[in-house]
Amino acid sequence: MKRGLLNIMLISAALLLLGTTVQSKKQYDSYKGLVMAGYQGWFTAPGDGAGRGFHHYQGSRGFKPGSCSVDFWPDVTEYSKIYPTDFTLANGDTAYVFSSYDESTVDTHFKWMKQYGLDGVFMQRFVTEIKSPKGKKHFNKVLASAMKSSTKYGRAIVVMYDLSGMKSGDEMTVLNDIDEISKTYDLQNRKKVPGYLFHNGAPLVTLWGVGFNDKRAYGLGEVETMVRGLKARGFSVMLGVPTYWRELKNDAVQDPKLHELIRSCDIIMPWFVGRYNETSYDKFKSILPKDIEWAKENKVDYVPLCFPGFSWKNMEGEKSLFIPRNKGTFLWKQYAGAIAAGAEMLYVAMFDEIDEGTAIFKCATEVPVGASTFIPIEEGLKSDHYLWLTGEARAMMLKKRKFTETPPVR
Repeated sequence: MKRGLLNIMLISAALLLLGTTVQSKKQYDSYKGLVMAGYQGWFTAPGDGAGRGFHHYQGSRGFKPGSCSVDFWPDVTEYSKIYPTDFTLANGDTAYVFSSYDESTVDTHFKWMKQYGLDGVFMQRFVTEIKSPKGKKHFNKVLASAMKSSTKYGRAIVVMYDLSGMKSGDEMTVLNDIDEISKTYDLQNRKKVPGYLFHNGAPLVTLWGVGFNDKRAYGLGEVETMVRGLKARGFSVMLGVPTYWRELKNDAVQDPKLHELIRSCDIIMPWFVGRYNETSYDKFKSILPKDIEWAKENKVDYVPLCFPGFSWKNMEGEKSLFIPRNKGTFLWKQYAGAIAAGAEMLYVAMFDEIDEGTAIFKCATEVPVGASTFIPIEEGLKSDHYLWLTGEARAMMLKKRKFTETPPVR
């Protein structure tokens, strides 16, 4: 009797272990049903091995009080490696930051994604960065860490190319880069990187910055070359397009070819950051059902973007754009608006973007004081508040919690 009970316990333990292993190697066959965020991964610190100093933390005169490019400060209490700065907290203690170059940093971020229910991230690769050896080395290192953590925590991952600063003729930089990544990680083989997101039966690659009318040094012709190249290589394609892509006005080029390009792809994601605040969102959100209807009629999937707020005063000056977070009511309003409009998936901008104050990851409730002004997570909230809200929004989209237009209370 005892031996039989012991055997049952051993079998149960084995099944539990097997289930854990299977879960950690979860495959993602579609963006539908997922909530994902953009992941910059561009922060470095002296001594991390990247050789880039305080990259993306520093201002025009270095990274010191009065010169920096971030408006939020990371909550570093859970990182294995942190780096001292010249900034101090109100109690006189030295303020520390993390480096994205450290594998342990990326691991911590992916652990949070799993803990709070974020399905995964789009790993940014900036064309201007991967053209330089030092930049490519950095983003290859961050991507390698992310691929590892994606499998470890069962999170989805996608390569996203930010075309900002790209020039005509750089198309092959992108295509050669994805060739290298595909060869390194064997992206077509689901067993090698099980978390790499597939959509419409193929691994997904994103091109961001398509069809904007801000005098970019590349146009729709260059993007078409990249889309055709990606399709020929067996990838599905998502395009990051302007807010008013459908009407071809305001921030979008007035060129019908943009619609032709969109129809040749699999998913579109309009860029909404900075286009509204909590008050003006009610009027803005009327474009969502119209966008979704157009996408369905043209057999393209549509993912709306949501962002928690915006601030880049340390980078652009005191009079620059500021959109308050309002303790998460602004972000939740967007989640609810997108879901009510019929969204089947969401893109959150961004996971770790403290430069423009759109980060949803854990940010400090107590920030450095002095010549530079930083925005703390609001009084009464925990540093993980926006991660928690995002997990609740995912549950609402999947109908695992009741739909509400007002944010939940912890």
